[in-house]
Amino acid sequence: MTSTSTLSGTVLHPGDPGYDTERRGFQAARAHRPDLVVVAADPADVRAAVIHARERGLDLAVQSSGHGLATPLDGGLLISTRRMRTVTVDPAARRARVEAGATWGDVVGAATQHGLAPLSGSSPGVGVVGYLLGGGFGLLGRTFGFAADQVGRVEGVTTSGEAVELDHLPTDGTVVTAVEIGLVELTEVWGGSLAVEVTPAVLDGWAAWSAALPEEVTTGISLVPFPDDPAMPPPFRGRHVAMITIAATVDVAGLVGPLRELGPVLHERLGWLPVAESHTIHHDPTEPEPYAGDARLLRTLDGDGLRAIPGLTGPSAPVPSVVEVRRLGGAYARGRTVPAAFREAGYLLRAITILDGPDEAAARALHRDLFRPFAADDLGRAWTFAYGLDAPN
Repeated sequence: MTSTSTLSGTVLHPGDPGYDTERRGFQAARAHRPDLVVVAADPADVRAAVIHARERGLDLAVQSSGHGLATPLDGGLLISTRRMRTVTVDPAARRARVEAGATWGDVVGAATQHGLAPLSGSSPGVGVVGYLLGGGFGLLGRTFGFAADQVGRVEGVTTSGEAVELDHLPTDGTVVTAVEIGLVELTEVWGGSLAVEVTPAVLDGWAAWSAALPEEVTTGISLVPFPDDPAMPPPFRGRHVAMITIAATVDVAGLVGPLRELGPVLHERLGWLPVAESHTIHHDPTEPEPYAGDARLLRTLDGDGLRAIPGLTGPSAPVPSVVEVRRLGGAYARGRTVPAAFREAGYLLRAITILDGPDEAAARALHRDLFRPFAADDLGRAWTFAYGLDAPN
């Protein structure tokens, strides 16, 4: 057995109590299988783990919440940062220092006490650092832009084991131990969701409606195949449901009328929400699931491709999947620290396939077929939403 005398923190081997808990994350289809897990309590534990891995030639991975696991570690050393969750808010400067294991729920809880909010995403359980490293497509992204642009200082450990402070997010393998981010003055969000059954008219109607929105409004449409299961809510059971989400900094009740005309409304919850409840807009799952996901950044939406989605992914399709289209543009186009493709994209198209029936090969083929009609305007993969399948193309 490899000596672990140079390590600090809690050190776990396969078979040890807590090993399985630390190696697993929200992505239940895959899990890391390390030879060694270091449960870090502070940056010193992270640094010791990085040095240990380097000196012994071990592969290294880092995990907090494990939402976006793309390729699991097989052997090597896993650093679990989920115990490093301290969030410190400076209300006067409108900034927060966030440790590497914190989730957006932690930050929202600390910031809202001061009438402030972070540029978080749709799920409070997502880890802050991984989200920022992917750019940060936020709940109010068309209004405030990419969350990555709010990063002021980064604390980390380089691959050589050196503790560093940076003024930008690293791209070289540096392990982030804390970030300082800007916050915005915000106590309420106008928004929620409106659901209708999926039809071509609904897809075309949402695309036309969202194209001319002011940047105070961020919106998406999720196509959700509900099984014919008595456990499903009666309005949704056995249906392919289009869940239109809206998040805005102003009251846009006067703009949503056309959405109600797209078809019989199955569900509607729109209005002012406290920032602390803004995660309810998207109804993201709260329990781990076995899933695979992929996403593309698009300049425009191909109408034929959009209308083909229900046949590929609906309840009766061979591989039922959730497909979401997000309207980008607005403040996203003024991104400062993200790749050019992120700024140029008008839409984000993503697919999530639950793997309790379809195998990974079927999910991969479905995703390939889904994205093919949009190839002419495809600006590349949105890596923050690509997880669970090793083959990227």
